[in-house]
Amino acid sequence: MAPESLLVTFMVPGIPVAKGRARATARGGVARMYTPAKTRAYEDLIRCSAARAMGDRRPVDGPVVVTVTAFLGMPKAMSKAKRALALDGLIKPVTRPDADNYAKAALDGCNAILFKDDSQIADLIVRKRYSDTPRLVITMEIEGDDQ
Repeated sequence: MAPESLLVTFMVPGIPVAKGRARATARGGVARMYTPAKTRAYEDLIRCSAARAMGDRRPVDGPVVVTVTAFLGMPKAMSKAKRALALDGLIKPVTRPDADNYAKAALDGCNAILFKDDSQIADLIVRKRYSDTPRLVITMEIEGDDQ
Protein backbone atom coordinates (compact mmCIF):
# COMPACT_ATOMS: atom_id res chain seq x y z
CA MET A 1 0.00 0.00 0.00
CA ALA A 2 1.42 3.41 -0.97
CA PRO A 3 2.12 5.82 1.89
CA GLU A 4 -0.49 8.51 2.39
CA SER A 5 0.43 12.13 2.86
CA LEU A 6 -1.13 14.28 5.57
CA LEU A 7 -1.16 18.00 4.95
CA VAL A 8 -2.33 20.45 7.61
CA THR A 9 -2.38 24.19 6.88
CA PHE A 10 -3.73 26.89 9.14
CA MET A 11 -3.55 30.61 9.65
CA VAL A 12 -2.95 32.58 12.83
CA PRO A 13 -4.57 36.01 12.40
CA GLY A 14 -2.92 39.28 13.35
CA ILE A 15 0.60 40.64 13.38
CA PRO A 16 3.09 37.75 13.75
CA VAL A 17 5.04 37.73 17.02
CA ALA A 18 8.58 36.39 17.06
CA LYS A 19 9.86 34.32 19.99
CA GLY A 20 11.17 36.71 22.63
CA ARG A 21 14.38 36.09 24.50
CA ALA A 22 13.99 34.32 27.81
CA ARG A 23 14.05 36.77 30.72
CA ALA A 24 15.58 36.24 34.13
CA THR A 25 14.46 37.39 37.53
CA ALA A 26 16.01 36.82 40.93
CA ARG A 27 13.90 35.98 43.94
CA GLY A 28 15.47 35.13 47.26
CA GLY A 29 18.85 34.90 45.59
CA VAL A 30 17.62 32.28 43.10
CA ALA A 31 17.57 33.09 39.39
CA ARG A 32 14.46 32.05 37.48
CA MET A 33 14.04 32.10 33.68
CA TYR A 34 10.69 32.85 32.04
CA THR A 35 9.22 33.46 28.61
CA PRO A 36 7.88 37.01 28.04
CA ALA A 37 4.09 37.35 28.38
CA LYS A 38 3.65 38.57 24.77
CA THR A 39 5.40 35.43 23.46
CA ARG A 40 3.39 33.13 25.75
CA ALA A 41 0.11 34.70 24.64
CA TYR A 42 1.02 34.36 20.95
CA GLU A 43 2.10 30.73 21.39
CA ASP A 44 -1.28 30.06 23.05
CA LEU A 45 -3.01 31.59 20.00
CA ILE A 46 -0.93 29.34 17.73
CA ARG A 47 -1.85 26.32 19.91
CA CYS A 48 -5.57 27.07 19.57
CA SER A 49 -5.31 27.51 15.80
CA ALA A 50 -3.28 24.29 15.45
CA ALA A 51 -5.77 22.32 17.57
CA ARG A 52 -8.65 23.60 15.43
CA ALA A 53 -6.78 22.56 12.26
CA MET A 54 -6.03 19.06 13.61
CA GLY A 55 -9.61 18.45 14.70
CA ASP A 56 -9.85 15.06 16.40
CA ARG A 57 -6.50 13.80 15.03
CA ARG A 58 -3.68 13.07 17.45
CA PRO A 59 -0.19 14.55 17.04
CA VAL A 60 1.69 12.72 14.31
CA ASP A 61 4.64 10.47 14.99
CA GLY A 62 7.54 10.45 12.54
CA PRO A 63 9.41 12.95 10.39
CA VAL A 64 7.54 16.07 9.29
CA VAL A 65 8.13 18.99 6.97
CA VAL A 66 7.00 22.36 8.34
CA THR A 67 6.67 25.65 6.46
CA VAL A 68 6.22 28.87 8.45
CA THR A 69 5.35 32.06 6.54
CA ALA A 70 5.16 35.34 8.43
CA PHE A 71 3.15 37.89 6.47
CA LEU A 72 4.18 41.32 7.75
CA GLY A 73 2.39 44.63 7.26
CA MET A 74 3.64 47.07 4.67
CA PRO A 75 5.86 49.96 5.82
CA LYS A 76 3.92 53.23 5.75
CA ALA A 77 6.63 54.98 3.72
CA MET A 78 6.57 52.40 0.90
CA SER A 79 5.66 53.88 -2.50
CA LYS A 80 2.77 52.47 -4.55
CA ALA A 81 5.19 50.98 -7.08
CA LYS A 82 7.27 49.23 -4.40
CA ARG A 83 4.08 48.19 -2.62
CA ALA A 84 2.89 46.39 -5.76
CA LEU A 85 6.27 44.64 -6.08
CA ALA A 86 6.13 43.64 -2.40
CA LEU A 87 2.63 42.17 -2.79
CA ASP A 88 3.93 40.14 -5.74
CA GLY A 89 6.73 38.82 -3.51
CA LEU A 90 9.48 40.62 -5.44
CA ILE A 91 10.44 42.80 -2.47
CA LYS A 92 10.87 40.88 0.77
CA PRO A 93 11.24 42.09 4.36
CA VAL A 94 14.85 42.31 5.53
CA THR A 95 14.01 43.74 8.92
CA ARG A 96 14.06 42.46 12.47
CA PRO A 97 12.84 40.23 14.01
CA ASP A 98 14.75 37.45 12.29
CA ALA A 99 12.81 34.77 10.42
CA ASP A 100 14.05 32.01 12.72
CA ASN A 101 12.44 33.70 15.73
CA TYR A 102 9.03 33.53 14.00
CA ALA A 103 9.70 29.82 13.42
CA LYS A 104 10.62 29.25 17.08
CA ALA A 105 7.33 30.73 18.28
CA ALA A 106 5.38 28.75 15.66
CA LEU A 107 7.03 25.42 16.48
CA ASP A 108 6.70 25.89 20.25
CA GLY A 109 3.01 26.63 19.74
CA CYS A 110 2.54 23.51 17.59
CA ASN A 111 4.47 21.16 19.88
CA ALA A 112 2.29 18.27 21.14
CA ILE A 113 -0.58 19.45 18.87
CA LEU A 114 0.63 18.83 15.28
CA PHE A 115 3.58 16.62 16.18
CA LYS A 116 4.69 14.97 19.40
CA ASP A 117 7.94 16.93 19.60
CA ASP A 118 9.66 19.47 17.38
CA SER A 119 12.67 17.11 17.14
CA GLN A 120 10.55 15.33 14.46
CA ILE A 121 11.02 18.21 12.03
CA ALA A 122 13.16 16.88 9.20
CA ASP A 123 12.77 19.96 6.97
CA LEU A 124 11.89 23.50 8.00
CA ILE A 125 11.11 26.31 5.57
CA VAL A 126 10.72 29.82 6.99
CA ARG A 127 9.64 32.84 4.98
CA LYS A 128 8.94 36.52 5.63
CA ARG A 129 6.68 38.30 3.15
CA TYR A 130 4.76 41.56 2.96
CA SER A 131 0.97 41.63 2.92
CA ASP A 132 -1.95 43.96 3.48
CA THR A 133 -3.22 41.33 5.93
CA PRO A 134 -0.58 40.46 8.56
CA ARG A 135 -0.78 36.82 9.66
CA LEU A 136 1.23 33.66 10.23
CA VAL A 137 0.62 30.61 8.03
CA ILE A 138 1.88 27.20 9.14
CA THR A 139 1.87 24.06 7.02
CA MET A 140 2.87 20.59 8.20
CA GLU A 141 3.27 17.60 5.93
CA ILE A 142 4.00 14.00 6.86
CA GLU A 143 4.36 10.98 4.65
CA GLY A 144 3.48 7.50 5.84
CA ASP A 145 0.51 5.69 7.34
CA ASP A 146 1.36 6.14 11.03
CA GLN A 147 -0.77 9.28 11.53
